[in-house]
Amino acid sequence: MLPMKKQIVTDESMRPVAVIIDYNDWQKIEAILQREPEDSASIEAYAGTIRLTVDPLDYQRQERDRW
Repeated sequence: MLPMKKQIVTDESMRPVAVIIDYNDWQKIEAILQREPEDSASIEAYAGTIRLTVDPLDYQRQERDRW
């Protein structure tokens, strides 16, 4: 995790509503976020359908009956 200085902005009820960070820190974060789609695209190789051996509702009933 990147160490960064931040200021939390709150509303009248002292609930956090925003965060102020240094612009250089924001650029680093933005660069990391732009790289993410490439990393998440690799997960598509695992996408597909699953074959269930038991009906999901039957399984749920069986598990609830254990209680």
